[in-house]
Amino acid sequence: MHEKDSLHVNCSCDSCLQLNEAEKKLHIEISQNSRREFFKTAGKLGLGMGIGGGLISPLAASTLHTGESDYKARSLEKSKVLQNGKAQLLTLLHTADIHSQLNIHDEFFIENGKPVYKKRGGFATLKTMVNELRKKNPLNTLVIDGGDCFQGSGIAALTEGKAIIPLMNNIGYDIMLPGNWEVVYGKEMMMKDMFAYDGVKVCANMFHDTKDELDDELIFPPYFIKHIAGIKIGFIGYNDPLTPKRQSPAYSDGIRFTPPEKNVMKYIRLLREYEKCEMVFLLTHMGLAQQVGLANMAEVKGVDYILGADTHERIRKPIEGKYTKVTEPGAFGSFISKLDIVIEDGKIKEQNYQLLDVDPSRYKEDEEMKMLVKKTKEPFEKELNKVVGKTSTPLVRYYVIETPMDNLITDALMWKFNPDIALSNGFRFCPPLVPDPKTGMADITKDFLWSMLPVDSEAKMGTATGRQLWDWMEKELENAFAKDPANRFGGWVIRFKGMQVNFTINKEMGKRVNWIKIDSSPIDHKREYKFVACEREGDPDTTLCRVDGVKAPTRSGFTLHNVIEEYLKKFSPIAPKIEGRCTATDAPGNLLTQLSGVGYEFK
Repeated sequence: MHEKDSLHVNCSCDSCLQLNEAEKKLHIEISQNSRREFFKTAGKLGLGMGIGGGLISPLAASTLHTGESDYKARSLEKSKVLQNGKAQLLTLLHTADIHSQLNIHDEFFIENGKPVYKKRGGFATLKTMVNELRKKNPLNTLVIDGGDCFQGSGIAALTEGKAIIPLMNNIGYDIMLPGNWEVVYGKEMMMKDMFAYDGVKVCANMFHDTKDELDDELIFPPYFIKHIAGIKIGFIGYNDPLTPKRQSPAYSDGIRFTPPEKNVMKYIRLLREYEKCEMVFLLTHMGLAQQVGLANMAEVKGVDYILGADTHERIRKPIEGKYTKVTEPGAFGSFISKLDIVIEDGKIKEQNYQLLDVDPSRYKEDEEMKMLVKKTKEPFEKELNKVVGKTSTPLVRYYVIETPMDNLITDALMWKFNPDIALSNGFRFCPPLVPDPKTGMADITKDFLWSMLPVDSEAKMGTATGRQLWDWMEKELENAFAKDPANRFGGWVIRFKGMQVNFTINKEMGKRVNWIKIDSSPIDHKREYKFVACEREGDPDTTLCRVDGVKAPTRSGFTLHNVIEEYLKKFSPIAPKIEGRCTATDAPGNLLTQLSGVGYEFK
């Protein structure tokens, strides 16, 4: 089936010079004609159900949708080679970071420099739109999800992701990539959820780390190959190698991650030279900064596009790296990215990329999906629909430096525990909650609490010196703004109350902090300060919110949901807003992306 000679590559390191026999064997096992053999390993863990053969199922429908793109907004339907029947059109539809947002919701936009909120998303809207985008091109359209799908809402948390899988299968995804939050329910549950997807799974950097017969084997196939539109294309998948540091370490127990550059060249060469793929795509869930950094690495030479995810960025024009282009399709099911490629005689003639809104005013909700969502929610609806408070200002989490949503969380923690400092992690998930223009209020439900805090962690207290806090803040800023994109966590700046921080993004590592104040007084490096944050499973007892060496660590017995519900009961309606708790000398308070210097703008 395959040539026997080693696959030579242009690389000085011995490990990249050739495919060894074991790697060739793996390649054969996961080829399109024998993927069932690969999944036999899943049976060792009792994960046979829902795996199936994994081959692409017949696609339903596709339509060519144009006129909504800031990038070459033109219709490829007018392409001469398409009109004369000599060419075929390949369409890739890409979503990511849906975070289990099942319903139509408020979405945040910037227009004329000001926030604007519009209704977007919902699984029923998404399904209709996907079907319409497939309708005219049923044989040559692939629908792809880039991860972080079965975490991020009450339904997802209460069912450990299981309830979301049938909904995604009903849409008809063809290729699935695990994201950094797919590990949230632990390795075994991640595998059960991922393998229950009907679509093909790919990820080349997640390995079993179990000290048994599966040790050091890939959890998922590293790539997928498809004959489509007259050519052969390949997809290689990568999750964020920093996942065990970004999330609670316990979530990734039994999983070993490696950086893409460790094996990506090998797989690119395999697909290009061994399989003779005309196009190669990387499906990544690493964050925009890391993905642009990867696009500038020689290791990815031969890749046509990096179809990225994780930081919820809305790429309306592909970002040009040195060796390839990068896209990312926003979040919460609010957008679909659409890449159209015209192919004639096995050669790429034209390309067009668009970011399209999942707009319920344009796409009528699919009735079958509406019923599925309703059935999925019914067992939990009474509890999740309980109103626990009201807000008179929008609860938003899109800003990089400080957000109204996290100010609510830290206000509640400060009220409950009266520490010197209250902390909230730099999360991104959760669509906005916007007051009704007529009443001036929005209901905060238990379901919204789960969207805002999908892991209901226990609040934990401890003490640290001013010196420790200063050094920790420098590390947190490096995580967000490291000049080497590979060192960026993908999350935003840590959020807090009781502490004020001023920093400069473009300074060197360890020198960004200009000043810190605690309760309006300059921080005393020798003084010990009491602070409260959420417990992270798997961290040492003396580590709290990535602050190491904490003294007197004490669990509070209260979860973050408990605290916020108590706070809302006493103080509702609330009106959190950006207050300047954290400021930068070289960026505005409403900064919307951690990536600069490439012409990209979040809007």
